[in-house]
Amino acid sequence: MTEPGSKPLAGRTLIMSGGSRGIGLEIAKRAAADGANITLIAKTDQPHPKLPGTIHTAAAELEEAGGQVLPFVGDVRIDESVAEAVRQTVERFGGIDIVVNNASAIDLSNTDALSMKKYDLMQDINCRGSFLLSKLSLPYLRESAKAGRNPHILTLSPPLNLDPKWAGASLGYTIAKYGMSLTTLGLAEELKNDGIGVNSLWPRTTIATAAVRNLLGGDQMIATSRTPDIYADSAYLVLTSPAEKTTGNFFIDDEVLAAHGITDLDKYRVVPGDAELTTDLFL
Repeated sequence: MTEPGSKPLAGRTLIMSGGSRGIGLEIAKRAAADGANITLIAKTDQPHPKLPGTIHTAAAELEEAGGQVLPFVGDVRIDESVAEAVRQTVERFGGIDIVVNNASAIDLSNTDALSMKKYDLMQDINCRGSFLLSKLSLPYLRESAKAGRNPHILTLSPPLNLDPKWAGASLGYTIAKYGMSLTTLGLAEELKNDGIGVNSLWPRTTIATAAVRNLLGGDQMIATSRTPDIYADSAYLVLTSPAEKTTGNFFIDDEVLAAHGITDLDKYRVVPGDAELTTDLFL
């Protein structure tokens, strides 16, 4: 566990897909508070009618929190766009120490109802995007490891739960999210001698974000969710763990906190009290 008052991510460089709002932004803010350098690769250049935040408002929040920020308006589906984001990150900050695969599209429709356009969108952002950003960052993560800078890849994806109910409920989305998780499984094995920590992190409960409100369950589900802070705090603990010993894991947020002695989770509830929280998908 990091020493109180220490800032282990100070001067480290983190590149994240998405991050203009929600969970990604909270994770980035936690790193920014240490004084990290942060590149956000996000498409949200102009305000969205239903969603708060753009890449520019996110960058301002991160700088206010203490970070140095490169807001890169780009698309994780486009090879050249991600390559340019990586190039600019290395040019500005001198390398890459942390990759966070945060960008994700969701549609829980069953197979009959899911358009192939939406299917392709989920595979391209979730699975291919995570593979691509990780792949293009590998040379710099290896350099980070040689320099003793504790490099990590963290992907926001679930444990590989082969209970048929998950694939049966929303096959297109399950394929896309498990593709992200297979990236963790495979890269952890591929890079096990390189000193790069490769892990996934998933929340025990639904998290109160605009996506949950708009796409999943509205205000009722928000009320039985935890705040994005729990994801950010657990991600921070993973990213500051020793990379060579912390790899190939499918972490759950509250288990990470418990392993660090944090078991009182009341502060993370959207609505205080003892009401039953909504368990997230794939658990």
